[in-house]
Amino acid sequence: MGEVKRALVTGGCGFLGSHVCRRLLQDGYRVVALDNLYTGSKRNVADLFANPGFAFSEMNVIEPLVDLGSFDEIYNLACPASPPHYQARPLFTTKTSVLGALNVIELAAKCGAKVLHTSTSEVYGDPLVHPQVEKYWGNVNTIGIRSCYDEGKRCAETLYADAIREMDLDVRMVRIFNTYGPAMDPQDGRVISNFAMQALRNEDITIFGDGSQTRSFQYVDDLVEAFRRYMALPKERIRAFFAEKGLGAPVLNTGNPGEYTIRQLAEETLRQLPESKSQIVTRPLPADDPKRRKPDITLAKELLGWEPRVPLAEGLAKTIAYFRTRA
Repeated sequence: MGEVKRALVTGGCGFLGSHVCRRLLQDGYRVVALDNLYTGSKRNVADLFANPGFAFSEMNVIEPLVDLGSFDEIYNLACPASPPHYQARPLFTTKTSVLGALNVIELAAKCGAKVLHTSTSEVYGDPLVHPQVEKYWGNVNTIGIRSCYDEGKRCAETLYADAIREMDLDVRMVRIFNTYGPAMDPQDGRVISNFAMQALRNEDITIFGDGSQTRSFQYVDDLVEAFRRYMALPKERIRAFFAEKGLGAPVLNTGNPGEYTIRQLAEETLRQLPESKSQIVTRPLPADDPKRRKPDITLAKELLGWEPRVPLAEGLAKTIAYFRTRA
């Protein structure tokens, strides 16, 4: 048997991070989950503490990552990702993306780890290109209420791309489109958690605008599978692939290209909860809310042999079952 690999998951107690930790343990890794618990929760990884391969470190990624040991792989998921949380602490949010990236780069360079950095579809802003492809630079607002998150993630991509060029660091980046599943925070302000909790509590389901804006919803297990396939590839193959595609850095869209209006999502939520007494109501559209979101995942299909497998109705049923325990 080969030596057991060690992985660091920053944001490891968050929604996505907890799923990554669980998958890595299943794959035979020793895992350290690093989290300052601003939006993450030990509840999300409570079942992992009995696993001898799992350890938790309560740290902030914006501080130097010292005394953690050496790692083979680093998964950087640390950043508030829901609008209520990142808008409540905008300076902290930008620091988390930017200083966090610099600290991950320093640690990875020190121990020779390869890095998977989680970026976001928000780097495209309110896109003028549809569907969104990796070569698209975006249509962004640098001074809006969402900019702390959007611009922090954009700057982090710049830092990792420069670390590749300047330091030959082994980095892979993913631009995540709307992802959902168990372990989501019921109060995180995202549309699926909002709708599910409102329906479970028989409250009005709130649609902003007329509900015609679209999103593409990816179940969390599909996303984690993309992470693992990406990290399994040799650096040389990745570099050659992106050079051939004319992209300056190894960045991939990860999302489900199935496009749904927000109103369709509300209707599907109520279909799955026929006992709910909720009604759909409308509210004014918030600032900088993107009108359309749909990933072009051609590159992920070609490089990873990957595409989402879980349809919205199935994934939503699993997610609602989780939210029933939190209602």
